[in-house]
Amino acid sequence: MAIRVDLDILLVQRKMTVKQLSERVDISPTNLSVLKNGHARAIRFSTLAALCEALECEPGDILRFDPGPPTN
Repeated sequence: MAIRVDLDILLVQRKMTVKQLSERVDISPTNLSVLKNGHARAIRFSTLAALCEALECEPGDILRFDPGPPTN
């Protein structure tokens, strides 16, 4: 079981770079990349809300539950 982060899909759909999103959300590109690559252990609701606002999406568009075995 794992929570998957689909930021890469949303960035492609919105034709946006990690740098552009990080500037809009006021998160460092490094921290955003950690989240995008699924290496983050937690995310603040305020960060999730800022991402949703910048990407014009819902939290479920960014995060999804994968019932399969974890991949690490």
